[in-house]
Amino acid sequence: MRIHVSFIDRVGITQEVLALLGARNLNLDAVEMVPPNVYIDAPTLNPFVLEELHDALLNVRGVQSVRVVDILPGQRRHLQLDALLAAMSDPVLALDSAGNVLLANPALVALCGQEPAGHSIAELFDAPELLATLIDQGFHLPMREVVLNGQTLLLDATPITDAGALVTLYPPNRIGERLSALHHDHAEGFDALLGESPAIRTLKSRALRVAALDAPLLIHGETGTGKELVARACHAISSRHAAPFLALNCAALPENLAESELFGYAPGAFTGAQRGGKPGLMELANQGTVFLDEIGEMSPYLQAKLLRFLNDGSFRRVGGDREVKVNVRILSATHRDLEKMVAEGSFREDLFYRLNVLNLEVPPLRDRGQDILLLARYFMQQACTQIQRPLCRLAPDTFPALLGNRWPGNVRQLQNVIFRAAAISESSLVDIGDLDIAGTSVAREQDGEITSLEQAVENFEKNLLEKLYADYPSTRQLASRLQTSHTAIAHRLRKYGIPTKQ
Repeated sequence: MRIHVSFIDRVGITQEVLALLGARNLNLDAVEMVPPNVYIDAPTLNPFVLEELHDALLNVRGVQSVRVVDILPGQRRHLQLDALLAAMSDPVLALDSAGNVLLANPALVALCGQEPAGHSIAELFDAPELLATLIDQGFHLPMREVVLNGQTLLLDATPITDAGALVTLYPPNRIGERLSALHHDHAEGFDALLGESPAIRTLKSRALRVAALDAPLLIHGETGTGKELVARACHAISSRHAAPFLALNCAALPENLAESELFGYAPGAFTGAQRGGKPGLMELANQGTVFLDEIGEMSPYLQAKLLRFLNDGSFRRVGGDREVKVNVRILSATHRDLEKMVAEGSFREDLFYRLNVLNLEVPPLRDRGQDILLLARYFMQQACTQIQRPLCRLAPDTFPALLGNRWPGNVRQLQNVIFRAAAISESSLVDIGDLDIAGTSVAREQDGEITSLEQAVENFEKNLLEKLYADYPSTRQLASRLQTSHTAIAHRLRKYGIPTKQ
């Protein structure tokens, strides 16, 4: 039976309470002092003895209450800790200040094949230098590789003040899941691809078919069209959706860095390498997807190494001699003409055919019609939220300019233009003067005829400004008359060559 005695704290009261229990020859399994409370676990205490003991305890000066409890606080915390450790899928162990294992969760015991409590961490991982490094660095280590029962794991140590550390072991792909989550888009699958134009509907229809096929996919499209977004959408509806999606831009890194990022490196592979080695994206994304953007920029050496991986799913880390085998789907993308590169000898023909098992073409923004306005409105809402300003909207006079622009940078360029406009506009209505559109394609008059809607709008604007400027001879007066910003008026006057009064 377990009892809880509460009291007014005074010197000697605990000894008096325990003396009453000792006088009745009660065995005590546990006593927990949490002043002004004492919790007692006495297995031989029965209800008859408790009734007499209850009155005796209340006669002790300062004792306020005596009641039966189901469990002691320390026992409850121990059970909760056991339940928490058992629920953790990753192997976890606690170390004392000398690096000895105090306790381990069931996942670690299963991995070891035996209870590791009492063993040194150096013995557990057969790594004498690990213990020395842990102690030297106060049990705070950057994540490093260890091997336990032939399995490569990443060790993460968190110091516990003056008491050792908590050590967690992760399979590489668990870290990959965390990295993937950092870049996760809120929209799932093809909901992230905004637009209803025929071009985007065709893309979605084809992508829905190829996404479910577990084979390499090559995505082609101009810079800024959203090739990575398409790749993420394909991953999100594939059978690998619960595993990591990790991306590497082949044009962003030199060959040696790209190789180590993709395939990892072994311990001591090069000067400055992380002790214990480092897994690459291939290992981190095991069972998931790796997206290789700008694959056309990959060096010939890496092309050969990637081809070997596509053949049998195995590779060697930089500086390593052990074969690593993983199960990863490769999605790749490029804005370059790979077939032309193959003909010129700058891209391997055999690799091209291995990557081009399935393919998708992402349309340029200029071919997506009214999707441009839909995206512009979406980016405007997104930008206002990001810079924490009241929601603003695009004035109708911006539509012809947005629709008529060639958008060489595609969706990415549109997003940047809208963000700048939201940032600089003084009004809740963003007009043409706030849009910084470089290289706008403007149709001109041919043989005195109007050749586009955009030209008609410009002619109307120019005639209106020339007529009104005589009566409102300053940008601010004219802006007030037309209910727009003076910066927009100044921009239009310069655009149409209307001289301002000095």
